[in-house]
Amino acid sequence: MIAIIDYGMGNLHSVYNALDFIGEDAVITNNPDIIADAERIILPGVGAFGEAMENIHNKGLYEILRHEVLLNKKPFLGICLGMQLVADYSEENGFHKGLGFIKGHVKHFQLEKGYHIPHIGWNEINYNEDEPFFERVRKKDRNFYFVHSYHFIPESEEAILSTTEYGMAFVSAVKQDNIIATQFHPEKSQKNGLNFLEAFVEWEPVFELEEAKEIC
Repeated sequence: MIAIIDYGMGNLHSVYNALDFIGEDAVITNNPDIIADAERIILPGVGAFGEAMENIHNKGLYEILRHEVLLNKKPFLGICLGMQLVADYSEENGFHKGLGFIKGHVKHFQLEKGYHIPHIGWNEINYNEDEPFFERVRKKDRNFYFVHSYHFIPESEEAILSTTEYGMAFVSAVKQDNIIATQFHPEKSQKNGLNFLEAFVEWEPVFELEEAKEIC
């Protein structure tokens, strides 16, 4: 079962409907017990970073999310604002601490004239051809749907899963251990988005550092 986190800000039903379409069992919830029982976690989101984190704390979700994702290593997918929330902090309307899943921060687009903010619409993602997570996405069609004014800057380039061009190259997806997050909306990206969600459902994270310790 997949837990879609309800913290009062998000395109929850679109994500639920997309998972239902591909035949996956999902539930929209903010119940810590249900989240603890889930096999995978999805954190969607639209809106302001600061309000989102305030809701997460007020609903008692901060501790359970960190426990299940960082300690129990459950596969996690953040979508749009959900991607930004995995950062250490955001500069949106001041300074706001995030979930701290992946080191980095969130910054407003600084673009030349001719590029509208927010960045809305279909755009192409660029990724390493050897990245197995994108095997389901057709190589000739890498378009996904975006709606955002801020972008996540990870501290380590190793966390970058894909980039996208919009007046500049920005990080459109990150991946670290059991965590994947996308600035684009898979649930609004038609066939490519459904393929991406199927890849997440089938994904078995590999923890290279832990494996290396066991070998040593």
